[in-house]
Amino acid sequence: MADRRYTDDEISAIFAKAAEAPQQPALQASGDEGLTLAELQQIGREAGISSVAIAQAAHSLDVGALAAPRRLLGLPIGVERTIALNRRVSDEEWEHIVVRLREVFDARGTVREHGNFRQWTNGNLQALLEPTPTGHRLRLRTMKASARAGIGVGFITTGMGAFVALSAAMAGRLAAATPGVALMSLVGVGMMAFNAFSLPGWARLRGRQMDAIAGELAAGDDSDPPPS
Repeated sequence: MADRRYTDDEISAIFAKAAEAPQQPALQASGDEGLTLAELQQIGREAGISSVAIAQAAHSLDVGALAAPRRLLGLPIGVERTIALNRRVSDEEWEHIVVRLREVFDARGTVREHGNFRQWTNGNLQALLEPTPTGHRLRLRTMKASARAGIGVGFITTGMGAFVALSAAMAGRLAAATPGVALMSLVGVGMMAFNAFSLPGWARLRGRQMDAIAGELAAGDDSDPPPS
């Protein structure tokens, strides 16, 4: 990776991952030729960002495909990464991967094997190790099912409140039904708002955790360790 040059968009993504901050455009254009990892690390040192963090972010960028997040009403409801490894993962390395998954996600999870396929799952959080022509790939994915359910229930509750209000108005009893309609609407909107506000932070956290795993595994693909 020493001769690898990164584009402006890639530089922005690397520094965003290394600093664990939302992705932003690069502060300074790198030109047509781009910047090497050593140059990125030099810039990072001047900005107070660890060289190791930048190296891991660069490695994860090379092997970890960032899938478009699954969305609900424009909100990230699912996060996924695909890490292409240029090697076969041994039984011992898979055990180490499982240990790291448990540490990073703070979950015990369940390990299963089906022929050449292996997986570690903890509810909706999944790590799938799959064979490829060049080695293995690790797919990490998760979905915030509770938020999706909460938003759905909120919509239903709000809709029921609107239906009751309409029915009461047609029957000439809107005044009597107003307290109940207001309560239903408040509960429905509250459920939607609570779950909607929690999703972006949850998605960022899961993305950083998956990027950390990707960076560590990517570093193992190179004959030379990441510069520190």
